[in-house]
Amino acid sequence: MAAPAEGRGRDGRAPQRALQDYPRTRQTRRAEKERRPVGQPNEIYDKYLTRAISEINDLTGEMLRCRLCSHSRTMPVIGSGHPLADIMLLKYRAQPSELHEGVSFFGRAGTAVMKSCQRLGIDPLQLYGTNVLKCGSVRDEAKAEARCLEYVRREIAIVEPKIIVAMGEKVVAALNRLELPAAHVVEYDVGEIHELTPATDVLVTPDIDASLDEQRLKAGFWRAFRRLGEWYEAIPPY
Repeated sequence: MAAPAEGRGRDGRAPQRALQDYPRTRQTRRAEKERRPVGQPNEIYDKYLTRAISEINDLTGEMLRCRLCSHSRTMPVIGSGHPLADIMLLKYRAQPSELHEGVSFFGRAGTAVMKSCQRLGIDPLQLYGTNVLKCGSVRDEAKAEARCLEYVRREIAIVEPKIIVAMGEKVVAALNRLELPAAHVVEYDVGEIHELTPATDVLVTPDIDASLDEQRLKAGFWRAFRRLGEWYEAIPPY
């Protein structure tokens, strides 16, 4: 899908997108227009987008220079998707396919999310996905999380999502440890939408990576995730 580059890969070029490799449709083009601030020239939106891409690239550079997990044989896994998305998908840990490509939601989780969003009528340009822990080989999870939470905090500040899909109990706990300004404590209530801050809600779902190998768990994740469709439908188109 033709979409803005959201970060740099290992070779300094834009990475393969895990959440946006789908054909552009009339609905997609309409969504692109609707995301622009109402009553303002398109150039203003383009400036917001350019700034967001630049800030994501700067953050990616800092992550790649981090030496906390220098023992790891893989590079840090960067975010995937639109840098001004309304919906942020947040998992706890990257899976082997993500570590191999260096991109969040590359592989089974990304495919499952895209199929779910297609069923719910959610445009891919509304999505940005990332992990709490950015590296695969973590020796001290608590120490690594403390460092990585700062990256997540900055991702939230750059993207400014209207809703975060917290995938799993450990993600909910990590969000609470972020201590964002004016944030409320979020409970692990699967399928429920809570207010995280005055500007951002949270939808709690099971861990998607742990839900893909058994039909019962797949059904449980889908029951929770489809609440996102209800939320999306209720967003005013202006």
